[in-house]
Amino acid sequence: MKKTFLILVFLFIVISISALPYIKELRHEGLTFAMAYDYFIGRPDHPFNPKDAAQQLDYSKDSSWAALPVKEDVADLIPTGENGVDQLNSEVDVFFVHPTGYLKGHHWTDPLEKDSATKENTKWMMANQASAFNGCCSIYAPYYRQASIYSYYDTNKLREEIHAFVYQDVKKAFEYFIKNYSNGRPFIIASHSQGTHHSIRLLAEEIDGTNLYPRMVGAYIIGGEISKSWMNKMNDIYICDGPSELGCLVHWDTMNVTLINKDMPRYKNNICVNPITWKNEGTLSDLSDSKGAVYISGNYSLELRGHDDPKGEIFGPLEAPIKEYVQAQCKNGILFASDQKGTRFQGFGGATGNYHGLDFALFYMDIHENAILKTKTYLDTNSN
Repeated sequence: MKKTFLILVFLFIVISISALPYIKELRHEGLTFAMAYDYFIGRPDHPFNPKDAAQQLDYSKDSSWAALPVKEDVADLIPTGENGVDQLNSEVDVFFVHPTGYLKGHHWTDPLEKDSATKENTKWMMANQASAFNGCCSIYAPYYRQASIYSYYDTNKLREEIHAFVYQDVKKAFEYFIKNYSNGRPFIIASHSQGTHHSIRLLAEEIDGTNLYPRMVGAYIIGGEISKSWMNKMNDIYICDGPSELGCLVHWDTMNVTLINKDMPRYKNNICVNPITWKNEGTLSDLSDSKGAVYISGNYSLELRGHDDPKGEIFGPLEAPIKEYVQAQCKNGILFASDQKGTRFQGFGGATGNYHGLDFALFYMDIHENAILKTKTYLDTNSN
């Protein structure tokens, strides 16, 4: 009995030591202990094999797109009191790559179930993120065999293998978009989190230095960390340093301003463009310059275990913007925003002050208005 007990204790210690790096990562992402427990219990129990993945989507079918101008979808939502664009007649397109919505450990990549909590999570992204661009542009957002959230908390080798596989879907969708939808029109690349990890590669490999670059109005590739070293791969694309600059990218990762003096070396080389001033790094923004936060519509399912059945979530309408709501400052690669403790936004802010879930919401109208400005600047510049 005593021997069995000692063996169990030994195994617990070994497992705990091996789990420490992942626990730290999970805590950094603002996940709770219960969710961390779900991770270790619910992660895939088999190696990644591309042959086990769902079949790649056919992007000639409307059903393979989470948002299209020709169909009604929640990316069409407009905050109360604001104006949108006629997506069937706009002059600029947005190609939006959504973040991670597949949080289950049954597979390493999204099995693309027709009715699922994952699909509802994607609708959450269309309603609360992609919709920020419908003041300027027609929105195209593909579904894809996204990597499971568990890929982020495994080895770098496994994550890179899975994401390289998933990226082929994003590339395929973009190629279809360019060939069949874009028709030579200018476009914006937009994304968040996992979508940003695929979009930075798309920018480097498919747009920068090609005949597509002159058509790129800009890139809003937000959240998920992007090292400045990525810019060494670019010939034309650069980091924006002003609100009306064209052909450049913006990126930020938001955290609670109360953490501004905390040492976080992992962000040291991270790109940070302030979405209120649109300056590359720089000083604290003025409250009067905040165009407006928009409160989040619907719930995002954060369950890491169990079935993936839909929850019956309804998205929209979007509330009116809260103007002059937030201040922000880039420091050491992080965008520090006003403390949301005690506000309605707190629930999406992460337990540790990581505001990854608020990268869009706190700056919704700033993004909305800046995209309008950039498209107008582009069209005026290229009108001759």
